Amino acid sequence: MTTESRNASQDPIRVGVLGAATIVKEALLRPSSRVDGIQVTAIAARVPERAVRYAAKHHIARVHSSYAQLLDDPDIDAVYIPLPSALHAQWIVEALNAGKHVLCEKPFTSNATAAEEVASVAATSSFVLMEAYHSHYHPLRKRLHEILESGELGEIWGANAYACAPIPPGRDIRWNFALGGGGLLDLGYYPLRLLRDLFGEAGEVQATARTRGAIDARLEAQLTHVGGVTSTLMSSLWSRTLLASRLEVQGSKGRMRVGTPTHPQLGGKIRIEGICGSRTERPDRRSTYDYQLEAFRDAIRGGAVQTGAREAVAQLRAIDALYEAAGLPVRPSSPVRALK
Repeated sequence: MTTESRNASQDPIRVGVLGAATIVKEALLRPSSRVDGIQVTAIAARVPERAVRYAAKHHIARVHSSYAQLLDDPDIDAVYIPLPSALHAQWIVEALNAGKHVLCEKPFTSNATAAEEVASVAATSSFVLMEAYHSHYHPLRKRLHEILESGELGEIWGANAYACAPIPPGRDIRWNFALGGGGLLDLGYYPLRLLRDLFGEAGEVQATARTRGAIDARLEAQLTHVGGVTSTLMSSLWSRTLLASRLEVQGSKGRMRVGTPTHPQLGGKIRIEGICGSRTERPDRRSTYDYQLEAFRDAIRGGAVQTGAREAVAQLRAIDALYEAAGLPVRPSSPVRALK
């Protein structure tokens, strides 16, 4: 059966994994057990022995000795890329070159220039390229838009969004500048994209950062969106704010607070105080990763790609602008070669 006929059929989509990263279990392995039409069939890792151990632990049938060998496997239809962000551009293009659909972890690449180069290459490919920005696919996103558009909060004056986690300095790749490390590019990616999604692009930004070398351990920013809303953003890997994930929106007639807006399956709630009174809404607890994997499957079968290269380029431009505003260098990236 050809790749094209498999794409159009209801046959399971066979997925290979480039890298034995921690996120693979939550973002792919568990969802694939709940989502029809996806089979995780192979894995490769930078250290082959690690791939062997990972495959045995998670019952993955085949182990390849290298990323290139996995991409050459004719029995793999798609690949999931959870590598460090500085390597994304290289391996996205290599996978497209090999005739594989691609689901790449966010951030799409480590800087806007690399994202633009990948987008240019992907535009000539017939294979699906989707950034794994899982929060986009959860019904909570639509619900937040509905609340803002209903008018019950009145005219929106401002918003705050935060994403912080205790990741102490050490060997974690988020502290490695060469691999695309940094709090904004990792955790801060979420609140920035959420604010852009809800209120539009930021025409003006200001930012400050507390750093460890070139890594932003904590970054705070003020954004003036094109529609007039002002917002503040804070992300940190290691600061006095150890753990935070929330969105707050203030309007002329009310206020909305959302807990864990990027991972609503973790128990987040929407609390609203507005012209319709006070209430609490509890979002769907189904995993954002399940919704995302369904979207990837459906895109391969002919559906639309909602978090593709174009959206990723806009996000990386916004990230680079904040790094520059904070006086920090943009993150490096692996080279990109043309599609065969």
